Amino acid sequence: MTLTSIIIPTYNGLSLLKCCVQAIQTYTGEATPYEIIVVDNGSTDGTAAFCASERIRFVRLPENRGFPAACNAGLRAACGDELLLLNNDVTVTSCWLENMRAALYSADNVGIVGPVTNYASGIQQVEVNFRDITHFQELAAANNVSDASRWRDVRRIVGLCMLLKRSVLDAAGWLDEAYSPGHYEDDDYCYRVRLLGFRLLVCGDVLIHHQGSASFQKTDPIEWKQLLERNRSIFINKWHVDPLEFMDISDEGGNKK
Repeated sequence: MTLTSIIIPTYNGLSLLKCCVQAIQTYTGEATPYEIIVVDNGSTDGTAAFCASERIRFVRLPENRGFPAACNAGLRAACGDELLLLNNDVTVTSCWLENMRAALYSADNVGIVGPVTNYASGIQQVEVNFRDITHFQELAAANNVSDASRWRDVRRIVGLCMLLKRSVLDAAGWLDEAYSPGHYEDDDYCYRVRLLGFRLLVCGDVLIHHQGSASFQKTDPIEWKQLLERNRSIFINKWHVDPLEFMDISDEGGNKK
């Protein structure tokens, strides 16, 4: 039986992390073995104690090195056959991992898969009218019936929930930490993976909840915009293409994560 390593970077987001972990424990089927690896960017809010109490694998960085570096630290520690990068402000739902794994192994050349959600950039965002998280879970349970006809080839997967084969990691390597503290590192990785000949799939049969940019909401809006432009420039200088060109047709051009 294959193992999925679920890597969750966090920074002073204990309340979000608790909800994220609880949902994983509740909605991941027993037939789908997994490990959780929390990578802590120097939090001071009791994250370490929580992980110890839950017996969760824990990687502590001495300072906040940003999302790409935290992901890489988790990837280096991971034992799984598949690697899943997950934002701490995501709440997973019934059959989420089972359905994503079905898509991931639907063909040898499928390298990365991702879900649809209420908050993301590009075609992964879908309209969901819900009253609260309980209602969202009910809607997701009705949606998350495995259905290959609802998988779609895309050019990018947003890093809020990104499942990849270990063979992809072996071929493409680590996330580029030049994008720290975050944004466009997922676009960069997807571009690299596609250059290697792997396909990316968005799974319409996996709906998860995303609070949205939780860590970056604490950032000054002007600084945030400057960060987005800086990292977009890094991508353009590296690949000589604009990452916005790789957002699919229905994308409205936002920078949601």
